[in-house]
Amino acid sequence: MKKSLIAAALAATFLAGCSKPEVKQTETVTQAEVKTGKAELGSFGVDLTARNEAVKPGDDFFMYASGTWYDNYQMPADKTRYGAFSALADRSEEQVKAIIDDLASRQDLTGEEKLVADFYAAYMDTETLNKLGTKPLEPLLQEINAIANTDDLTKVFGQAWLTGVKAPLGGGMWFNRLDPNQYEMSMGAGGLGLPDRSYYLESAERFVKTREAYVAHIADMLKFAGIEDGKARAEAILALETKIAEGHWPREKRRDRDLTLNQIKRTELAAAYPGFNWDLYFAQTGYQVPQLNMSQPEPIKAMIALINQEDLAVWKDYLTYHALSGNADLLSEEIFNTNFAFYGKELSGQQEPRPRWKRAINQMSDTDSLGFAIGKVYVKRHFPESSKHQMSELVENLRTALGERIDGLDWMGAETKVNAKAKLAAFTPKIGYPDVWQSFDGLTISNNDLMGNIRNVRQFFQADSVAKELEKTDRNRWGMTPQQVNAYYNSSFNEIVFPAAILQPPFFDPNADAAVNYGGIGAVIGHEMGHGFDDQGSKSDANGIQRNWWTDADRAAFEAKADQLAEQYSKYEPIPGNFVNGRNSLGENIGDVGGLAMAYHAYKLSLNGKEAPIIDGLTGDQRFFLAWAQVWKEKRTEQSMLNQLRAGTHAPGQFRALAPRNHDAWYKAFDVKPGDKLYLPEDQRVRIW
Repeated sequence: MKKSLIAAALAATFLAGCSKPEVKQTETVTQAEVKTGKAELGSFGVDLTARNEAVKPGDDFFMYASGTWYDNYQMPADKTRYGAFSALADRSEEQVKAIIDDLASRQDLTGEEKLVADFYAAYMDTETLNKLGTKPLEPLLQEINAIANTDDLTKVFGQAWLTGVKAPLGGGMWFNRLDPNQYEMSMGAGGLGLPDRSYYLESAERFVKTREAYVAHIADMLKFAGIEDGKARAEAILALETKIAEGHWPREKRRDRDLTLNQIKRTELAAAYPGFNWDLYFAQTGYQVPQLNMSQPEPIKAMIALINQEDLAVWKDYLTYHALSGNADLLSEEIFNTNFAFYGKELSGQQEPRPRWKRAINQMSDTDSLGFAIGKVYVKRHFPESSKHQMSELVENLRTALGERIDGLDWMGAETKVNAKAKLAAFTPKIGYPDVWQSFDGLTISNNDLMGNIRNVRQFFQADSVAKELEKTDRNRWGMTPQQVNAYYNSSFNEIVFPAAILQPPFFDPNADAAVNYGGIGAVIGHEMGHGFDDQGSKSDANGIQRNWWTDADRAAFEAKADQLAEQYSKYEPIPGNFVNGRNSLGENIGDVGGLAMAYHAYKLSLNGKEAPIIDGLTGDQRFFLAWAQVWKEKRTEQSMLNQLRAGTHAPGQFRALAPRNHDAWYKAFDVKPGDKLYLPEDQRVRIW
């Protein structure tokens, strides 16, 4: 429970409420009215030099749109992937660093500003960290070494939220899916050091080599705890984690909301899940836990069996290793570099660590850290109010477009359409930054005690969560900070959320052509709206309550289309023998294909019946689809690609760029015909929303 489960679960719907929010608006601002400068990319918002016009759009739309860039771009040594998201993340980090540098130069800091400056100073003080070595971790290592029985083991697992270790089961506060006005403890299975269970269970040579490297890495890390005979003990840790992996559900099963809704009263827990000291476990968290949701019943029972059956000595070594690895970034450079050699180089193909200042900003920018203290300054400096107004306008245009598309669906009946339209009307957009900022009253930060700062931050947010456990859920809460380049949908609140940092080129540019903004941020808005109507989000209603609001016939028709899309994406093979998991990425793929359709519809509405102008020889439709494809411009190391295929919920960018092959307008725009590699007969083009 290192992070709050709320933040972790929201991540599942990032680019992957019952009423519209009150928007403070003194005037209506349209895109045309604020065009006062030149588009940042090219002459109208798309980088035409990135194209490879030798590639037919109908053969590989990704390479047509971005192939010259792809062939010539050299991956920086400190990255495993690079694309539009990475470029904006770099920009955001530079902007945040300028904010922190400014704070460090001043003497008149407010309370929150001093928290930020002191945390950053402690993180950057490698001289002190190198002198301390493992000393900041000694109390935890001693507690692990003193484990004498399963109760002692359970106590350490219950403190995982504070210590940063892994545990085979864990949980945190989430929303009650049957009553989103209530919080509820949600429990699941975890505990793996490799990205996915497949890394332990598959026999392909690449996975065998990864496991061998993992054993060597564990042995190297154990040396920092004074364990010299590490190889045999590392092999025992791998064997234990393999048993944990065997007990886990596959990822596509873990995202099924019907299977993961299993509520139980706290008083019934011991009888239903015996063999585990639940009272002792929850005593470590402070939660009262009147009711829980056991998101993975069988895996949780399998983890309880392992806790009781496996040798305590192996569990102690497992915890010792994960204490060192999980906190490596907070310890000496030697420990960090040893950990990076495996997780960075071996597992991800990253040749060099990211600069320490970037790692500091990453540590500080989370919602369960100082992210909102930084975000408050970031918004003042980098997010004009005009962008919020324009974004609000785009969201409402997309809402109108989706409403019209629902009306025109030939596979959905009138009864279900009424419920779908009600859910659409209830969507709450959050744009740029929270209306109510996180308070940091009571948090203590030192400029020379990094591990102490981390503990203080974790305790601060845990205490805040415990205090709110029995209160009505906080709908002002954001699952991302303004400076994070992403977006998400929260099904429990039926809200779509767009942090300030994503509202920049290539996603959004107030000076870009309308087709570009609709193909970029418009499709992102549609994507997040689409999560409310994907294979899992569609299981919640307008009020965020998980229930079936479909007729049986309409649900069956929807699932047939979803199955068709899963099959389509499962044919993509970025690494020989390793395919996109079309079932695990289905929600994101529905979001992409449906969001693109919504955005195109909204773009056409914005033209008011007029023809779009030709710009640089490109029609409006061509500019729209090019903007979409360049949003997903991306290059990866092979290891990063494999991690994405096995552990990610999104298809890689090169395949997200191909979503237009399901849209008739794309075929006409780029003269795609039978015989082209991406051509799909009309009856194979998936049209859901």
